[in-house]
Amino acid sequence: MLLVRMNFLQLLSRKPERLEMVFRLRYCKKQFPYMCLATSACLYSKKKKANGYEQVDQEKYNSLVYSVTSYKASAQTPETILEEDGLLCGQPLKHAPPNEAETNAPKNWVPLINPNKRAPLLDSDSSLPMKIALQKTKIPSVTRILQQTIPPQQAFYLERWKQKMILELGKDGFAEYTKNLFIQGELFHAALESMFLPEDLATKEQGEDAAISGYLTSVQHVLKDISEVKVLESAVQHETLQYLGLVDCVAKYRGQLCVIDWKTSEKLKPSLKNTFDNPLQVAAYVGAINHDANYDFQVSCGLIVVAYKNGCPAHPHFMDPDLCSQYWNKWLLRLEEYMDRN
Repeated sequence: MLLVRMNFLQLLSRKPERLEMVFRLRYCKKQFPYMCLATSACLYSKKKKANGYEQVDQEKYNSLVYSVTSYKASAQTPETILEEDGLLCGQPLKHAPPNEAETNAPKNWVPLINPNKRAPLLDSDSSLPMKIALQKTKIPSVTRILQQTIPPQQAFYLERWKQKMILELGKDGFAEYTKNLFIQGELFHAALESMFLPEDLATKEQGEDAAISGYLTSVQHVLKDISEVKVLESAVQHETLQYLGLVDCVAKYRGQLCVIDWKTSEKLKPSLKNTFDNPLQVAAYVGAINHDANYDFQVSCGLIVVAYKNGCPAHPHFMDPDLCSQYWNKWLLRLEEYMDRN
């Protein structure tokens, strides 16, 4: 058999074109089917991709799914927007680097307590709280400084809340809404002032009580702990740092002399962090009183009372001397930022 094959090859070698034709017909004809089989086998051998959602803990995200699917457009506040973003995206600042403003020390540091102010030997027996009118001046106010140095994240949420309210109420409706909030706040402060003044000096507009009855009901349990009112709606000015403000009240809360700031809200604010820049405002007022020659006493504590329109019990947020000192340093940084810009 081998001899026959050799003879066959010798014959073909004499005519190379025939040898080439044999190889082309024999091997090219069968090459493509084999390649197709190999490719087909490769395609059908791939495993089906697993669905990643099948391994997700469904029970863990039940509340998230419910909050998204059951959401209805309604009036939102900055607090509810923060809660919504935290639920959907997590806390954005959880792993962020610390804020530079919180780690830096103020360049022009001034102590919260004035070491040069001497307390009177005898306490004043006057039953009338101090009340100094706020004069128009070029000195910036605490409110203006805080508004012009608001952190970008806080400004973003406030602006987004404003746009959502305008979308729901319209521009005119939103303007009326904010106007009513301002009027209610003024009436609420006036009513509290009347409570702390002697009856012959108190002024009360009976026709307006209905608009603020819920707020007054809300603070009743806090009023029981307030005594020895020294200041009511009085102007204060820091003589060294050159800023001013209008203090709501200075009185003793559970035996501690405090700068008291009354706030109204339609949203519950059970913790101090829910009050945004209010602790900085209180710390600024504490420092201003301590460095204002019109006041012969010093304060080291603060109190933020958040009253609610629906009458539910107000949240009193007490700021002890250590907490006031922490917010005082933050206030000094915001004040420096304002001065640098202006």
